[in-house]
Amino acid sequence: MELVKIEKLIEKYLEAETTLEEEKLLKDYFSNKEVPSHLEPYKSMFTYFGNSSLEQYNKSITLPRSKGKNYLRWLSVAAMLVFFIGVFSVYQKDLRDKEEARLAYAETQKALNMISMTLNKGNNAIAQLQVFEATQNRIFKTNK
Repeated sequence: MELVKIEKLIEKYLEAETTLEEEKLLKDYFSNKEVPSHLEPYKSMFTYFGNSSLEQYNKSITLPRSKGKNYLRWLSVAAMLVFFIGVFSVYQKDLRDKEEARLAYAETQKALNMISMTLNKGNNAIAQLQVFEATQNRIFKTNK
């Protein structure tokens, strides 16, 4: 019964569907017991994973201090300054463009209001002419 369960767990493991608990069961099984011959290749795999997780690297790593670091720091500061100056100038240009657009809109609105007032005067004159024409038509109808 246990052998069937282990074989199913191996299939799940190879398909990357096992949980951590199931993987622990497999590692325990292959590290503690005699394994049937058809499962022997898996024993070396699971014992390798168990042993490799215990390995550590003990040597210390020293990085050499270089004088180029100061140069790199100043270069990065200069690059940031150039970037922020560029962003600020684009932002200021955008504000100027918006203000110019507002002024152009106001001037256009004034011009259109002036045209509208002139056209309204013309409409009033046309309305008076229409009244005059209607009166004239009534007079001619009564004379006939």
